Amino acid sequence: MSSKNYISLNGLSSLQNELRHLHEVERPKVVDAVSWAASNGDRSENGDYIYGKKKLREIDRRIRHLTKSIQTAAPVNFLDRNGEKNPKIFFGATVWFSRGEEKPEKIVILGKDEIDSGKGHVSWVSPIAKVLLGKKAGDKVLFRAPSGEVMVSVEKVTYERVS
Repeated sequence: MSSKNYISLNGLSSLQNELRHLHEVERPKVVDAVSWAASNGDRSENGDYIYGKKKLREIDRRIRHLTKSIQTAAPVNFLDRNGEKNPKIFFGATVWFSRGEEKPEKIVILGKDEIDSGKGHVSWVSPIAKVLLGKKAGDKVLFRAPSGEVMVSVEKVTYERVS
């Protein structure tokens, strides 16, 4: 990996829990199902066997991804920034900003393995995060979006526990 794999402590714990669950629960269950299906004879027309092998490949692919992410993880404890007066935006920041005259948006800048657009979690390497890094409340910065350039105003920056 060419860049750091920054991740929150909660994010790292989630990856480790998912890996443990896949190793200890999901994979053994699928292996048992595939073994049972294989014992039934002709595998070429055995749907349980074919589906099970496909599911096993998906699980193994996810296990490889999680293992690599965990091995290269650089955990960041950003909660020690909590309480700073007018903090700068770094990894782990919860940021309220507005684009032009639009109402403020809220994002949390986290690791690549923690992206969740439904919760407003964006990667620290995303275009909006890259523009905001190092700024603080009251700063304005030009953001080049696919739809064109827009002035972004940083309204508020905090560091809080995320789930």
